[in-house]
Amino acid sequence: MARLSRGATPHSRTLRLGSALRHALDGIRHAWQTEPNFRLETAVGALALLLALWLGVNLAPVLLAVGLVLSLELLNTAIEATVDLASPEPHPLAKTAKDTAAAAVLTASVAALLLGLYLFLPPLWERLAR
Repeated sequence: MARLSRGATPHSRTLRLGSALRHALDGIRHAWQTEPNFRLETAVGALALLLALWLGVNLAPVLLAVGLVLSLELLNTAIEATVDLASPEPHPLAKTAKDTAAAAVLTASVAALLLGLYLFLPPLWERLAR
């Protein structure tokens, strides 16, 4: 059984977990409402999952790729907000931080696209050739 910190009860740990979950969902809600790229990547990810189900492709790599892209987009949003708070005026280092975070999302997106082509093209070609 997990050890409780001094003064912590199972009830207080549950409350902290619930609070952490609410904060995480608030972050997802914020990204959904304010970030068009997050909405687009979510839609593309959902389509990829539906295509994987239709083609009978292993879902694990697709889920991992979708999760990676969406997670990096959320981190990109957090980095942009932090940079804007710390450096409201344009600064070369602020630009570098934002550009590099965006590059991480782009890199994962390209890798996900290549993975999708690798996984989906053979069974898709086979279905269409029937």
